[in-house]
Amino acid sequence: MLFLLAGCSGSAPAQPGIPAVELHGQRFLVERATDDAGRQRGLTMRTTLAPDHGMLFVFPHTGPQAFWMKNTLIPLDILYFDTERRLVSMQLDVPPCKADPCPTYPSDAPAIYVLELSAGTAQRIGAKPGDVLKIDGEIGPVR
Repeated sequence: MLFLLAGCSGSAPAQPGIPAVELHGQRFLVERATDDAGRQRGLTMRTTLAPDHGMLFVFPHTGPQAFWMKNTLIPLDILYFDTERRLVSMQLDVPPCKADPCPTYPSDAPAIYVLELSAGTAQRIGAKPGDVLKIDGEIGPVR
């Protein structure tokens, strides 16, 4: 199962119909993964991610989350957020999986949202634990 998201080095402009998030002053246009099939598919088999795009995973319940990189072809930053949308854990510069079984990359604290960005984005924007993820519109947990 893979979950990913692309980051940006600048602020992505708002685009009608495409949800966006903001983290540490940087805006990212995101695809959403809000059901089991979408969370399982994530950004697998993609060879590129635009620098101002990514993926936001929304889980039905808060708890420990873990991602792996099976069939993921690009390195990622995996950022975990709690119900208050505070950054509680980061797995940075996660490489694509080269051999089965693929390692997992768990959260250090319970999370309900996960944002995947291109590797190096979190460091470049200065993301740190406690940062709040702003989400355009309501992308609440799946009930």
